[in-house]
Amino acid sequence: AVAIIIERIVYFVGSREAASALRDAFRKHLREGDMDAAKRLLAGSKSQPAQVVHAAMEAADDGVKTVEARLAAERILAKGLMPSSISMGIIAKGRMERNLAFLGTVGNNAPFVGLLGTVIGIVRAFQALRESGGQISNALYSEVGEALIATAIGLLVALPAVASFNTFNRIIKGRLTWAEAMGRDLVGHLQREPAGEPERTEAD
Repeated sequence: AVAIIIERIVYFVGSREAASALRDAFRKHLREGDMDAAKRLLAGSKSQPAQVVHAAMEAADDGVKTVEARLAAERILAKGLMPSSISMGIIAKGRMERNLAFLGTVGNNAPFVGLLGTVIGIVRAFQALRESGGQISNALYSEVGEALIATAIGLLVALPAVASFNTFNRIIKGRLTWAEAMGRDLVGHLQREPAGEPERTEAD
């Protein structure tokens, strides 16, 4: 669990990028009508929102309806309602969620493992009490102490695992929210294009 937590921290820090700055640059390219520059911006970014929107931009030449369908598919896939695909958006989400299932399982089950150790320790304490004829002995103290230690270890394992799991999921949710916002910017730009803005000349 500790190894996964460290690896995920390194991954999220390494792929961190100011979402607001990325979106501002993306919208600037869209306003200028420079789709190639927008694609290069997203392709050159390591952030997950850029990878998700870049997957939708691959369908920009097919029209706004296709882009909307691609974004809708990405949202459905993100909720786990459809089988996984090989699109960059799903690959990005899969990379963000790597090993988190194991981390969540450890966090949810560690207290129960500790509780099992506690129950075993209490049973052994009663056995030591029976063997001593009802007299409190060092063996009894030892068994009760081990039972409490088992509970403490279970909690010590569970608390950081659950806290990290929830933190990482909030990060993923936030990055997917930025991806959806940028996707809406892309759809809005494509919807305005057919309205017929005059083509830019070199003088413009």
